[in-house]
Amino acid sequence: MASHSQVFVDDKSSVKILTLNRAKQLNALCSNMVTRLLQLFLAYENDPNVKLVILKGQGRAFCAGGDIPPVVDDIVRVGKWRLGADFFSDQYTLNYVMATYSNVQISILNGIVMGGGAGVSIHGRFRIATEKTVFAMPETELGHFPDVGASYFLSRLPGLFGEYVGLTGARLDGAEMLACGLATHFVPSSRLAALETDLCRVGSTDPVTFASTILNTYTQHPHLKQHSAYHRQVLDVIDRCFSRKTVEEIISALEREVIQEPDEWISATIGALKKASPASLKISLRSIREGRFQGVGQCLIREYRMVCHVMKGEISKDLVEGCRAILIDKDRNPKWEPRLLEQMTNNMVNQYFKRMDEEEGWEDLKLPPRNNLSASIIAKL
Repeated sequence: MASHSQVFVDDKSSVKILTLNRAKQLNALCSNMVTRLLQLFLAYENDPNVKLVILKGQGRAFCAGGDIPPVVDDIVRVGKWRLGADFFSDQYTLNYVMATYSNVQISILNGIVMGGGAGVSIHGRFRIATEKTVFAMPETELGHFPDVGASYFLSRLPGLFGEYVGLTGARLDGAEMLACGLATHFVPSSRLAALETDLCRVGSTDPVTFASTILNTYTQHPHLKQHSAYHRQVLDVIDRCFSRKTVEEIISALEREVIQEPDEWISATIGALKKASPASLKISLRSIREGRFQGVGQCLIREYRMVCHVMKGEISKDLVEGCRAILIDKDRNPKWEPRLLEQMTNNMVNQYFKRMDEEEGWEDLKLPPRNNLSASIIAKL
């Protein structure tokens, strides 16, 4: 399918509405879609007539992530992890352009938002959640790690909530996204059509002020569900346990909590951590913690080094095994290697963060020069 039909453009003069159009695949981002989005976003930035760019998804998902099976197929069948490296390079470049974008991006997250779907939305200025929104970064379950700049935006969530979301793959609803700052607004899905119509009346006014005013008239402040992880008492547990130095210590702290006071949420959290790839958990924790002290560009450059090591599979082949177990065979019984957290040594973790100097022709991610580097997610959250 041509990239033009996979990203549908509705041209409203000064407003461009882009719809991710692979509904059967939950709008998973393939290489053609990433290239097309990057082309469109750069073209609109250079067009003085464009004031707003609205990004949304067709069907029941905004975007369920990057289309990883073809990448894994290239590794397994052809033995060429470098083909996947090109896909991630383009995807991270798109994430960077969105994070430093001079035009106003409004992402309508009406449905599933996971992995790469977060990468093409959370970096933008406005993120609209609805009652249908389901957000997650489930990479550790797949033998991967939260990438697409997640070490930047997760590390800037309140307290240690980013570590919790990134390590466990916990699912958040629209109310939780709004509460923690991943979403900027909450609008009922029944009002989205009217919202789009009003946003298209931007005219010659300042687009940021205009969009903000319109969104504020539509936004609601939903109550968190009774068992939400964003209630104060649960956040206290998250901050106590996920502040520990190592993944092993985090799990031990959670186990002590559940002995003192049996709790379904803590038990589920322990279960999620024990089910995930040990290699993924360890590199993810370090990635998020490093991200707290880095800019978005630095995070993406580091994540590109990490993803190349993940795909090359010299330290662990858990990405291939995770995708087999979860996405291909669907037996949900991955055989992780190393199997235990303590077998994933600090030296092995360190390897993921180093340049691949010995790899012929390999280069660090080269991000395009931007005129709008001051525009970052810190100002938008």
